Amino acid sequence: MEQLKNKKGFICDMDGVIYHGNVLLPGVKEFVEWLQREEKEYLFLTNASGKTPLELQMKLSRMGLNVGKEHFYTSALATARFVSQQMEHCTAYVIGEPGLVGALYECGVAISDRNPDYVIVGEVQNYNYETICKAVSLVREGARLIGTNSDVTGPSDLGIVPACRALISPIEMATGKQAYFVGKPNPLMMRTGLRILGVHSEDAAMIGDRMDTDIIAGIESGLDTVLVLSGVTSREQVSLFPYRPRLILNGVGDIAK
Repeated sequence: MEQLKNKKGFICDMDGVIYHGNVLLPGVKEFVEWLQREEKEYLFLTNASGKTPLELQMKLSRMGLNVGKEHFYTSALATARFVSQQMEHCTAYVIGEPGLVGALYECGVAISDRNPDYVIVGEVQNYNYETICKAVSLVREGARLIGTNSDVTGPSDLGIVPACRALISPIEMATGKQAYFVGKPNPLMMRTGLRILGVHSEDAAMIGDRMDTDIIAGIESGLDTVLVLSGVTSREQVSLFPYRPRLILNGVGDIAK
């Protein structure tokens, strides 16, 4: 624990680490206060693509946490950055929420359903058969298929629901094309997070509740890894994976003790 507390930078997942839905998890307020008191560099990094950093800031504010919007980085921002660097002035057909659409606009990506360079898929509420058919047609005509993240499922107020990988799967199956996923565990997102923090990987820690995204992303990026049991992964499930986090904690509140 002392080794963890001496780190200069902390990258934290959100759902299952900071909150469940609209409920703040125990010990989170103390953990954030510890980060701020110890003048740590910290970033809340989430695979969820629907909300903007400002919306995430407001969500935490309603829960009693005062965190600036510069402390949030989403898979939507990572995806927009990736495609805009791959192809200047590119176009995209987007299946996603305002957080994704807004991030693409800010990076100069034009939204279009006519011969787009990309079909980009994130989590979305109004997913339907017509949308799938349109995406399939565009990919078959040559558009590159991009997913904001590779999560199959995610938590919600309704329980576990399909996430990006489940939504993009019908498009992959109907076209024979494999999507490229930008979010965790892709090291692209982690390296950008480290640049935002301004710290080297050996001076940073990744805190998450998922072995298949958070922990493997931390390991592959050279960060110290901490699994918290406040989210989707139980202590028993850790043994199912060929890799392990360095620390397993009940929640982030353990760090502030």
